[in-house]
Amino acid sequence: MSYQSATGPIGAEGRYWDALQEGRLELPRCTGCGQWHWPAVWRCGACGGWDHEWVEQPIKGEVFTYTRTHHPFGGAEAFTKPFSTLVVTLKSVPIRLVGVLEGDETGLRIGAPVTGTIARTAFGDAQIPALRWSLA
Repeated sequence: MSYQSATGPIGAEGRYWDALQEGRLELPRCTGCGQWHWPAVWRCGACGGWDHEWVEQPIKGEVFTYTRTHHPFGGAEAFTKPFSTLVVTLKSVPIRLVGVLEGDETGLRIGAPVTGTIARTAFGDAQIPALRWSLA
């Protein structure tokens, strides 16, 4: 299943969404020079290559930064307030991904180890795949 906007398929990151939908985290790496890319790109900025392979990754990392949200805003109605959104540096590749913290916040700090799961998030009338982080 490919994710589509009102104007058609989502760009270079379509494979990311498809993999999440199927319960996997996959990220793109240039087959020419090995450079990892996120957000996904059509053409590698390092070597100019057009070919990328999508490689499954473990959903583990450490907190790069985070923010705690106390007030409601559009698109976040499904979350109980307050909630924390984390930017996580993956352990396996030099990429950072965003997701919401689940569970106890005791020990939440920059550098804290986390593990992730793939969940569903309500966005308007749609249910989309999304990352959820838990402190390790």
